[in-house]
Order: sequence, then structure tokens, then C-alpha cells
Amino acid sequence: MTGKLWGVGTGPGDPDLVTLKAARAVREADVVAFFAKEGNHGHARRTAAGLIRPGTPELPLLYPVTTEIPTHHPDYKASIAGFYARSAETVARHLDAGKSVAVLSEGDPLFYGSYMHLHVRLAPRYAAEVIPGVTAMSGCWSQVGLPLVQGDDVLTVLPGTMEEGQLARRLADTEAAVIMKIGRNLPKIRRALAAAGRLGSAIYVERGTMEGTLSTPLEDKPDDKAPYFSIVLVPGWENRP
Repeated sequence: MTGKLWGVGTGPGDPDLVTLKAARAVREADVVAFFAKEGNHGHARRTAAGLIRPGTPELPLLYPVTTEIPTHHPDYKASIAGFYARSAETVARHLDAGKSVAVLSEGDPLFYGSYMHLHVRLAPRYAAEVIPGVTAMSGCWSQVGLPLVQGDDVLTVLPGTMEEGQLARRLADTEAAVIMKIGRNLPKIRRALAAAGRLGSAIYVERGTMEGTLSTPLEDKPDDKAPYFSIVLVPGWENRP
């Protein structure tokens, strides 16, 4: 008998937004795994800290590269692909030993989540279940009370790592947008929003639902400094009362 793999969505950062099912899986797991940078537990692990049973073995999966190499560079792609393959086999050894493994994932595991790289490698071989989580974007628009789409509005989710012209084109061709992966891309995102005529309605949210969160109209943000865990919201529903 092999163990079960759980992909556990821990939500956007507020521990109170972890679902009951996710909390139960973390408490019952034989091993708790999480992705993180070297020397850092990562946001998902911090969010779930109060749910892990004392003495439960933990399995940190430490990224080999973060921002040192551009994500489109072949060296980055080769390094990160090898990392995910090794991480999957590390988790598989616990599953082969009959242990259940809960892999913590920020937001939702299958929405820009690192867990999905394990899932596609392991789900065909082991029993696996994904527990959805509150996404960062829904946490952010709820925090600021911003209605985003209504009626026939189209919502487009864009990574801030996209090329500037593509960002501007897609922003001009949608009623509402969420831009993720901000970080060092904020100056480019500002320019793309301005080119699309959407800068005036854009809302910047930093560390949504976490401690130290802040939000402001992007036009009022005085600098271009932004952590990776920040989002820009561009609302639709132009005819709102």
C-alpha cells in the first residue's frame, strides 16, 4: 500500500481563510511538504503553522534559483525542471513507504502553484487529491471591497512577466483584469496600463490578507517597489451605480 498525496491550498495568507478540509488534511498528514527559498519557510508553511501536529516530519522543497536568472532563460528552465523532477521523487519515496504527504500551496494548488509540477508527475502513479484554496486575487479584491466583473464582463488574468506590448494589448481587450507576479515588473506594468488607457482605475494590493498589507490606487503609489506577493486589480462593470 502506498500513501496518499494531498495538494493543499492554504489560501492567500490569512490563516482564517484556510478551508476546513485543508486544515483537516494538514493535521492528519504523516508528512508535510512545502516549497520555499533557502533559509525561508515560505508563505504557505507560515499560514499553516498552527495546523501542523507537533512532531510531524516536514519536507522543505527548496528552490535552486529565484530571481537570479530571468525566467525565460534556458538555464532557468533547465534548473527549475530538474528541481521539480527531483522534488517529485523525494515526495514519492515517502508515498512508497506508505506515508500520506500534504504538499502546502499558497492560494490554490492548480492556479500558478508549484504543487502542479508534482501533481502531473505523481498523480498518475499514486492516489492524489487536490484541496482548492482561496486564490490571492479573490483575497485581494475582497480585502479592498472592489467589485471586479458583472454580467457579461470578461476577466483576464495576466502574469506581470509578460512582454509589455502583449500586456497592453490584452488589457485593452478586456473589461477587467488581474495582474499577478508584480515585483520588479511594476514599471513595465504601469506603462502597459497607461498605453491601454486603464491606469486610472488600477488598484495596487500588496501582501493581500497578510500582516502588513496595504492597498492604494496605482496612480497614487509613489514608487515602483513591489514585493512578489502583490497584485494589480483593474475592475470592469463600468455602469455600476
